Amino acid sequence: MTKRQGRLFFIICTFLTAAAFIGMTIHSHSRFAELTNEDKLTPAVISGKDIWHKNNCINCHTLLGEGGYYAPDLTKITQQRGTPYLTAFLKDPSQFYSEEKHRRLMPNPNLGDTEISDVIAFLDWVSHIDNQGWPPRPIIVSGTTIPGTDVGQPATQASVSSDPVAQGEALFRSSPPACNACHSVVPGTNLAGPTLAGLVTRATAIIASPEYKGEAKTPAEYIRESITHPSAYLVPGAMYSANNQSFMPDNFITDLEPGQIDSLVAYLETLK
Repeated sequence: MTKRQGRLFFIICTFLTAAAFIGMTIHSHSRFAELTNEDKLTPAVISGKDIWHKNNCINCHTLLGEGGYYAPDLTKITQQRGTPYLTAFLKDPSQFYSEEKHRRLMPNPNLGDTEISDVIAFLDWVSHIDNQGWPPRPIIVSGTTIPGTDVGQPATQASVSSDPVAQGEALFRSSPPACNACHSVVPGTNLAGPTLAGLVTRATAIIASPEYKGEAKTPAEYIRESITHPSAYLVPGAMYSANNQSFMPDNFITDLEPGQIDSLVAYLETLK
């Protein structure tokens, strides 16, 4: 290749690279409104963003994989926890976690009811951004150092056998619904939700107790009811419910397919 050919090759490659970069930039900017749900930017969302920055939440938490990496990634937190739980948590984090037991404790942000509502609105807006699967392995609120919560690389239902129990266990550990973000399967290890160890035995006792007002007659029916109507029976404990409403999200009845619920029930029935 002569010097003239080399120079021409360099100019053409530079032009093509610049054109590709400019084209991708224009394409990205043209889709910002669609990808970020710009039409959902309500005053509450904007106020919540301002509160988020004012309190320097990003110093510990991450959103879309960006932040302090000291505390959990909150990109999908509203889908993992739900509004009732987040509201109670932001009012007083010390009710949910012990500094001695969990080795860290979120300081109380001392927010008013409206501020809490706005922060949750902001986080919910973030959770619906089309982030193209980023971060690829988000930090979920489960604490992988706690027994019974280590998820590693989440399995997918397509990667396991057709056995309902195996399908249910894969779904339990996948996100969504990320059941293991709130529930451990180890005795005595309670996270945002109670441990599911010994679930069948406990369900049998609950159904037989006079405090139970639900419609389940068997442990399997109780497990299904707990997934689809979590407030039918409130597990004792201030960190699990408030105002007669369970902190467990109540959207699984619509967000999960009937077959997925069947698989979850089949797996959870093995936790005798």
